Amino acid sequence: MDSPTFGFSSYHVLLAGCGLAIIVAYWLPRFFHGREPAASGLLIIGGLAVFGLLPGVPQALNPIDSPKVWELASEFAVIIALFGTGIRIDRIKGKGLWSPTVRMLAIAMPLCIIAVLFLGMFVGLTIAAAVLLAAVLAPTDPVLAADVQVGPPTEGGEHPVRFALTTEAGLNDGLAFPFVYLAIFIVAASGGMSGWIGEWAGFYVVYKILVGCLAGAAAGWLLGKVLFALPRRNPLADAGTGVIALAGVLVTYGLTELIEGYGFIAAFVMGIVLRRKEEEHAYHARLHSFSSALEHSVTAILLVLLGGAIPALMGYLDWRHAVLGVALIFIFRPLSGMLALWGTPMSIRQRGVVAFYGVRGIGSIYYLAYAGGQLELVDEGALWATVTFTILLSTIVHGFSAGSVVWAATHEGEDPEKRTSEG
Repeated sequence: MDSPTFGFSSYHVLLAGCGLAIIVAYWLPRFFHGREPAASGLLIIGGLAVFGLLPGVPQALNPIDSPKVWELASEFAVIIALFGTGIRIDRIKGKGLWSPTVRMLAIAMPLCIIAVLFLGMFVGLTIAAAVLLAAVLAPTDPVLAADVQVGPPTEGGEHPVRFALTTEAGLNDGLAFPFVYLAIFIVAASGGMSGWIGEWAGFYVVYKILVGCLAGAAAGWLLGKVLFALPRRNPLADAGTGVIALAGVLVTYGLTELIEGYGFIAAFVMGIVLRRKEEEHAYHARLHSFSSALEHSVTAILLVLLGGAIPALMGYLDWRHAVLGVALIFIFRPLSGMLALWGTPMSIRQRGVVAFYGVRGIGSIYYLAYAGGQLELVDEGALWATVTFTILLSTIVHGFSAGSVVWAATHEGEDPEKRTSEG
C-alpha cells in the first residue's frame, strides 16, 4: 500500500479560504465599540486578501469569463432577499407612508440613471455601455442594507426612514430591469429607435411590471391560504418550517418569469401580501429567520468570491471609471435623493440619511452578468471593474457608518437618557 500523500486541491483551498474570510469578516467587527459596522465590506476585502495572491484564482473567478455562474448565484440571493424584505414589513397603511418611497423611485432613481449615463458617455463609454452601467447601478441592495431597514416581523421598527429605505430596495431591483433591456435593445438594434421603442415601452416597462405586481399579490394570497387556512384544523403554519419561504418564492419567481413578468417585483410583493395574513402569527418570524439566514449565507460567499476576482478586474479600471463610482455614491445619489424628498415631513437629517444610504451590491452583479450573457459587450471589462469598485466603495462607506448614523436619525428628538440607555 502506498504511503499517504498530501495533495493540493484548488477546490478545497477555495472552501477553506472562503470559510476563513467569512469568519474573520463577522468576527472583527466585534472589537468595535457601540454599533458595529456591517460585514459586507470586510467580506470583499477578505476575499481579496485570501484569494487575490493565489496564482490562477482571480482569473478562475472572473465574471467576464463565466457570467452565467454569477448570474444564477446572484439571482438566487436577490429573490430570497426580496421576499425577506417584504415579509418583514409590519405596516403598509398610513397617511403619507409610501410618499418617500414613491419619490425615491419616481424622481431619485431616474435622476441617478441620467447622471451616470451622461458621465459615462463623457468619460468614454459607448451609449449602450453607459445606459447599461446606469441601469446596473440604479437599484439599491435588499441584501446588504440590513442595518438601514425595518426590523423582523412583529418587532416593529417601522420608522419612516427605515420604511423608505426598505421599500425602495424591495421595488427598485425590478424597476431597474427595463433600463437593462433598453441597453440590450440599443446594442442589438441595427436601425433607429422607431423599430423597437414601442415594444420596449409597452412590453418591458408596462406589461412586465404589471404582471410582476399581480403575480406576486396572487401568489402571496394563495400561499397565505395554504399556510394559515387549509386544512382549518391543522394548518401548516402551526408546525411548518421556514423552508416554505424558499419553496414559495421559487414557485412565484419561476412562474412569473414564465409568463414574462418581472420575478423580482413578484417576490417582494408576495412577501408583503403574505405578511398581511394572520399578521400576529409567530410563523412569520420563522419564515423571516429562515430566509434571512439563507440570503446572508449565499451573499457572504458571493462577496468573498467577488473580492477574489478583483485582481482580474482591476486592470480594466482607470481613474475615469473610478470617478463614476465615487460620483454615484457621494454626489448623484445624495443630491437626487434630497431633491426627491423635498417637502416631506422628514427632518433634514432624516432626508439626508435616506438620500445617502443607497447601498449597491448583489443586484448590480446580477444585472451585469445577465446582460453579459445576452450580448457581446464592447466595454465589458470596464463595466465589471466599475461595478465591482462601486460595490466595494459602497459596502465600506455605507456599511461602516450605517449602524450609528441611521440609529441616530431614527431616534431624533427622543429623550437623551432614553437614547443613551438604548444605545
